[in-house]
Amino acid sequence: MDKVTRLASENGLVLFSKSSCCLCYAVKILFQEIGVTPTVHELDQDPEGREMERALMRLGCSAPVPAVFIGGKLVGSTNEVMSLHLSGGLIPLLRPYHSMC
Repeated sequence: MDKVTRLASENGLVLFSKSSCCLCYAVKILFQEIGVTPTVHELDQDPEGREMERALMRLGCSAPVPAVFIGGKLVGSTNEVMSLHLSGGLIPLLRPYHSMC
């Protein structure tokens, strides 16, 4: 869990993902459309990926990926991110990480 916590707090916008995950891809495209670039950690390409998945579940993720952290705080997975965006709450959270938000 220490590695996940450290990685999640190293940058303002962090996405834990798997390269073959379609929901992860959807979140990446959303961020691209908004104009922000998350730091992406592909768990299926990390030798400690399985342990990181378990750590994300212990932190409260409903599914291990995608897991989005903004400002070091867990926002959630696809449902939480999309709901936040549709309600108008995502862009204000991302504003510090991109001047055009």
